[in-house]
This record gives sequence, C-alpha cells and structure tokens, in this order.
Amino acid sequence: MTGRAPLKLQIDLGDRSYPIVIGQDLLDDVELAAHHVAARDVLVVTNETVGPLYSARLLAGLAGKRVRTVELPDGERHKTLTVLERVFDALVEARMNRDACVVALGGGVIGDMAGFAAACYQRGVDFVQVPTTLLAQVDSAVGGKTGVNHPGGKNLIGAFHQPRAVLSDLGTLRTLPPRELRAGLAEVIKYGLIDDAAFLAWIESSVDALLALDMDALAQAVRRSCEIKARIVAADEREHGQRALLNLGHTFGHAIETAAGYGEWLHGEAVALGMLLAADLSQRLGYIDTADATRVRELLRRAGLPIEAPAIGAARALELMGMDKKVLQGRLRLVLLREIGAGIVTGDYPADALQATLRGHFEVPA
Repeated sequence: MTGRAPLKLQIDLGDRSYPIVIGQDLLDDVELAAHHVAARDVLVVTNETVGPLYSARLLAGLAGKRVRTVELPDGERHKTLTVLERVFDALVEARMNRDACVVALGGGVIGDMAGFAAACYQRGVDFVQVPTTLLAQVDSAVGGKTGVNHPGGKNLIGAFHQPRAVLSDLGTLRTLPPRELRAGLAEVIKYGLIDDAAFLAWIESSVDALLALDMDALAQAVRRSCEIKARIVAADEREHGQRALLNLGHTFGHAIETAAGYGEWLHGEAVALGMLLAADLSQRLGYIDTADATRVRELLRRAGLPIEAPAIGAARALELMGMDKKVLQGRLRLVLLREIGAGIVTGDYPADALQATLRGHFEVPA
C-alpha cells in the first residue's frame, strides 16, 4: 500500500455515524488528526509500551491544541476500574469540560478503557480511536463497545459509546509482537466464518502473507473485516439481535480468560479456542460436517493460534459462561455455525450436546 491513498469506510448510525480510515503512516498526516479531533482540549490515553513508540507522531498532528497524555500500564490484567481512575483524574486535573475529546492510542484494552472514560466523564465526551493492534483495527475499535473487566467476568462493566472516527495506521503493526498479530488474526477469521465464505477462503490462501506483515494483505483483511462489522453494527447497534453474531467464540473464550486470569491468554487466543469449540458443538448439532470442523481447526493451527484448551473443567467453564452478556431469561445463547460463512445465534440446543463439547475440551483425559 505504500504511496496509496487511505481506504475510507463509514459506520452508518444516523447522527452518530463516523468514518474508518485505513492506511499506512496515518500518524504522520497532521491534517488527518486535526480534522477528526476537532476539540481544543484533548486527552491522549495510551500505555507504557505504545506511548514511547507513537505518542510523539500523534501529538504533532494535534499541535495548537491543549493536549495532555496519560500512560496506563500495559496488559489485560490492568483493565480495571482502579486503573481507569487515572484517566478520570487526568481529565479533572486538566480541567477539561464536555467539549473535550479523549483519543485512544493503543490496542483493545486502551480503546475499551478510554472509550468507557469518555462515555462516563461529564456524562459523555467525544473520543477518537487510533488502534495500533490488528485485533483493535478489525474489531474492538469499531462499533462503540467500551468497558472494563470484573473478577467475575470479562467486560461486565461498560457502555455503548461510538467514537467520532477510527484511524487505523497499518504501519503500527510492524512493531506488534508476533503473538499479538496472531491473536488479531483470530478476529479476522471470525468474520469469514460468520458472514463470508469467500473471505474465509481468501484468508486460508493468504495466512502466510498476513503473518509476514504483507501490507497489501493486511489492508485487505482490515478493510473486509471492517466492512462486515460496519454493516452488522449499523443494523443492530446495541446488540439486540444480529450483532451478537460478532461474538462467535467469545462466550467460550471469555470463560477461558476469566478462569486462567486476565492476561494469561490473549483475547484473540481465547476467541480462537472458543471458535474451535463452537465448531465442535455445531458439528454435534449437525449444522456442519466433520470436514468443516477440521477446516476450522486447521486454519487456526496454521495461524499459530491455540487448538488445545486449558483444563479448567467443564463445570467451571459452564459457570463462567453463565455470566455472559448473551444470557437472557436464564438461557445461554451461543453463536454457532449453521454453515461455513453463516453464523447463527441460538439458545435452542440440547444441554447434553454442550456438556459433551465442554467435557471433550476442558476436562483432563482419564
């Protein structure tokens, strides 16, 4: 993509609509930052890993504004209300008002926390997402979900708060650790599984290029992922129906993250394993065949993602899944695969089939 114009997409949500801009070296485009961050008072929220790499470039595009920066500790285990207080403290100490803007510079943890702070501070201020991980660029930065974790479950405390813009600089992926890149690829695979069989086939043919940081391949992966998410979010902003499809693998995955301790498994790794379990249950229910389930497993393996679950026990897994936000009237709804490229949200499955899947993956063989 070197020298090419940025790609631009739109999330259509009426007066909350906003653009997604995808390209290389966006952080060096001072006009882009100035255009999308209209506020005079700006708080940049980043972490101790990303800040030293990219804060200076972002701040150059915010010259002339009153800018403060807060660096949070890096990692999922710090996605807590206690750490979030640092963002509120920075906003108050800088005496920022309702016309301020919070800019999230980092991965999914930073985006979720900065967005939640923006949703709460003075009952809501603007924020802009500048995602620096593949997972954030294809998923968490888009759609307005914000929040923090609780010891009892992932993202249990949060709010819907749409950003004013998402500025995805693909060049930041060059400094992403390989494990983080692979974790982001799990979310890309998710979009193919739930919505676009042709995209999944493209991922299968392009997985080596994606892992090698081929910029053209990454641009295609981010663009198509965002197109799918944009359409689904526009149709169901607050997850009353279709948007739940975006949680393929997440109900199983959140149980893994909570049981193992936040940060032991990366979010994308847990989602990958969750998609494998969803494929297993889909096969047990007769939605997909053995070849399809094997295809899912093989793609995850080639992407360097986990295909073996931690031995947390079926009972503990089910208990944690019961805290999932898709539980309605005591019934756990799951995202399964009706076929490759078509997801389904359902609570209509035999309990013994789910138990068989959980025992088959979470129990230590006798």
